[in-house]
Amino acid sequence: MNWTILVTFVVFILIFICVKTLNNGSNARSSMNIIPGPRPLPIIGSLHIVNLQKLQQSLREMSKKYGAVFSIHLGSQRMVVLSGYETVKDALVNHADEFAERPEVPIFTYIHNGFGIAFSRGNNWKLMRRFTLSTLKDFGMGKRTLEERIAEESIFLMKHFESYKGNPFNVSVMLHSAVTNVIIFILFGQRFDYENPLLCKLSSLVTETLKLIGSPMVLLYNVLPAIRFLPGDHKTVMKNVDQLQSFLRKTFLEHLRMLDRDNQRSFTDAFLVRQQKEKEDPNSYFHDGNLISLLTTLFMAGTDTTAGTLRWGLLLMAVYPEIQSKVQEEIERVIETAQPRTEHRKQMPYTDAVIHEIQRFANIVPLNLPHETTVDVTFKGYFIPKGTYIIPLLESVLHDETQFEKPNEFNPQRFLDTEGKFVKREAFMPFSAGRRICLGETLAKMQLFIFFTSLIQKFMFHPPPGVTRVHVIPDTGFTTPPQYQRICAVRRF
Repeated sequence: MNWTILVTFVVFILIFICVKTLNNGSNARSSMNIIPGPRPLPIIGSLHIVNLQKLQQSLREMSKKYGAVFSIHLGSQRMVVLSGYETVKDALVNHADEFAERPEVPIFTYIHNGFGIAFSRGNNWKLMRRFTLSTLKDFGMGKRTLEERIAEESIFLMKHFESYKGNPFNVSVMLHSAVTNVIIFILFGQRFDYENPLLCKLSSLVTETLKLIGSPMVLLYNVLPAIRFLPGDHKTVMKNVDQLQSFLRKTFLEHLRMLDRDNQRSFTDAFLVRQQKEKEDPNSYFHDGNLISLLTTLFMAGTDTTAGTLRWGLLLMAVYPEIQSKVQEEIERVIETAQPRTEHRKQMPYTDAVIHEIQRFANIVPLNLPHETTVDVTFKGYFIPKGTYIIPLLESVLHDETQFEKPNEFNPQRFLDTEGKFVKREAFMPFSAGRRICLGETLAKMQLFIFFTSLIQKFMFHPPPGVTRVHVIPDTGFTTPPQYQRICAVRRF
């Protein structure tokens, strides 16, 4: 009997999805002015012709056939893909309001429950984003500025690098721990030693979760949520998120018990003070759900992307020793042996160009976060209805051949003019653009410059002895750090 009920349930779900897919396909053809794209099959859509391990590459290949604007069905979910700098910029910047919403994505609905900033909507998103931006901007952390805190963390990081005495090691764990400590300081006003089991656990949870969010099973769950009851990576993501949010909830409750309105030590304190001020307002957005979602977003988005970009940077310096040497020459000329600060960046155009090229080449969030249309919009000659799922393909921007010559090559010179001065490139969009641009952009830039410059100042990076070929290959996942490799950090002085 149980098997009969299960089979009946599965058949019912499949029929429902099939009918919905056919209806969506019919509506798409009639209402979207025939946006080009592969013809979907019932139930699976176009899942049979995409590589879920490297979805961004499949979408880029499709854009060559169907154009800069095309539609695709993944399962029953109809999506419109925007490809190339001009198209993505036009949508996110010139039509910012029309493309400013977020769609409901099952795995992110589980993580955020519609709260916070990353996947919230309407007034909740606007208010939480405004509060987060102003609070992060205000935080000088008492007598120590945020920049000083990052510089201090770079000293701890260099001591750990030095402990390997030039022998090969995996830099990913320590880079992630260092960046995580900066975020923990912002959120809670504290830091952990790198050997602290809790720091190791938190870093591991974030790294694994973001890798699995980009896995085929989670992508399938997002487009076919009926498979939720099956085992798979989506279950691991949910378990990891539960553990992370349990830590965050416990920590903010501890802050609540010791809260001093006149001495706010962290982002969490600032939120809790605002929450208490509005506790009599039944419509207040400053509730525990928004706090947990904000902390989760800042913790996950604020660590893995920056740490992954730094991993790319050190690996590329090991692969291109001549570029590494030029960076070191500029450091010696401008900073000498002083500790790097963001004020030095304007005096160091070559180093600035290298960091920009690392970010472009790393392409750390290739699919971008999805958008959704807020109203019916006519875009590039196509009618796109309100509520359409939009993929502004970030990889197609950072690797746009019309904007970057030979985009698959690592070449910092593309950010320099003939006189060696830094040149801003409009297609440089690693933080996306428009209303939903990454709110951690300023913090990320500060960390990338201070951590990268401090490490290159003190160490020479090279491949392990006997390794003649280093693989510069992105890993799979929602973010794309380089694949695991060991490198050597030899102290320079």
